Amino acid sequence: MVTRDDYRIDEKPTWCPGCGDYGILNALTRALVEHAIAPHELMIVTGIGCGSKLPQYMRVNGMHTLHGRPWPAAQGAKLANHGMRVMIIHGDGDGYGEGLGHFVHAVRRNPGVTEIVQNNKIYGLTKGQFSPTSEKGWKTSTSPHGSAEDPAQPLALAITHGATFVARGYPGELKHLIWLIGEALEHPGYALVDILQPCVSFNKPRTYDYYAERVYRLEDETGYNPANRTAAWERAQEWGERIPIGIFYRAIPGPTFEMLDPVLKEGAPLVKRPLEKLNSAQVESLLAKLR
Repeated sequence: MVTRDDYRIDEKPTWCPGCGDYGILNALTRALVEHAIAPHELMIVTGIGCGSKLPQYMRVNGMHTLHGRPWPAAQGAKLANHGMRVMIIHGDGDGYGEGLGHFVHAVRRNPGVTEIVQNNKIYGLTKGQFSPTSEKGWKTSTSPHGSAEDPAQPLALAITHGATFVARGYPGELKHLIWLIGEALEHPGYALVDILQPCVSFNKPRTYDYYAERVYRLEDETGYNPANRTAAWERAQEWGERIPIGIFYRAIPGPTFEMLDPVLKEGAPLVKRPLEKLNSAQVESLLAKLR
């Protein structure tokens, strides 16, 4: 039986008091326990940022990568051991800024990876520059006259490129967020959970109170059908006095990227296959091609 104690370690988070990442860590741990996923069965890959420190604060297989580059490592891990659960956890700057190119191509490949994006609409670790999801006109240290750019629309982008599970959560709605993460973990393909993460130090206008007054659950909307791709795409761009959270889009996915690989189709994950079958002549042949 998996318990929360299995994930607990003595390391204390260095996040600012009140940071939304505390709620995300809490929700993630609870979701993993509810779905009986043990620490040794999971790999969490992160980039650079406040939220990317998350695997340092739990007992789990974790890997930090370069800024915006968790996807190559995560997909490599999944290809090497497709029997392992792989997650990416990072912020909006890492995921939708430096990592946007990886994001788009990962979505269309449909790897069996769950991606959580802690979206605080700011670069928090470097103390408050506008990010790809900052609203137009947003004043920061790098946009003193207001950002001239329209914000990225990552949920709509994911739906456009073929994602079959797209959701948004909010740590102020903890039970709902636990449920969303759990549903994403059980989705048989790529799954995105974008999380509205209050940054209490560098994005003070977007407080817990701000979101609490505006968020509403799509599950409570009469007639909303998450299987309707067009409706999901339109709702994913809704922002303002009402901000939707919940599952925007869910469909039965096709085969995952690793299921389509001819080598992986042959049987056990690569990490469990014997190396004895590879003789010195084969190794030399491979090396010769690289010289």
